[in-house]
Amino acid sequence: VAKASRVPVLNMQCELYHPHQALADLQTILEKFGDPRGKTITVSWAYASSYSKPQSVPNSLILLMTRFGANVRLVHPPEFNLKPEFLEQAKENARKHHGSFEIMDDFNAGVKGTDVWYAKSWGPLLTTLDKDEDRRITDQYKDWIADERRMAMANENAIYMHPLPADRN
Repeated sequence: VAKASRVPVLNMQCELYHPHQALADLQTILEKFGDPRGKTITVSWAYASSYSKPQSVPNSLILLMTRFGANVRLVHPPEFNLKPEFLEQAKENARKHHGSFEIMDDFNAGVKGTDVWYAKSWGPLLTTLDKDEDRRITDQYKDWIADERRMAMANENAIYMHPLPADRN
């Protein structure tokens, strides 16, 4: 499309990236906290009963927030890994910009003490592409939800973020 176009073509979202969502999220964090350096941003997987969503939002968030010196936590069950090349780039960004990047599989520990909790569902796409297996794996983690009990584990002035639309309950 870009080769045939006479005007700029912007990626609104694809299977791998959601750049405008991540930029809007960064803007919100800047408005709430100012410089995100040293702030802890938790990008967590969260249960959703609907379809298996792409990994574009967590990919974009871990790549962008580590470029701004934040301490980024990627929290998800073991079956919901992101592609290694995104993880390696996030690690390199964190090193280069004096932040940190940590991968965790303990939901409560991942939310504890965070400044920003960003909950997002994505599919176990590196584990299986079979829809029945995907559902079986996903349903094992119905307790990975954003709720008041977990929000109370975050820092006192923490904010909760989500890209919407949300799967309620």
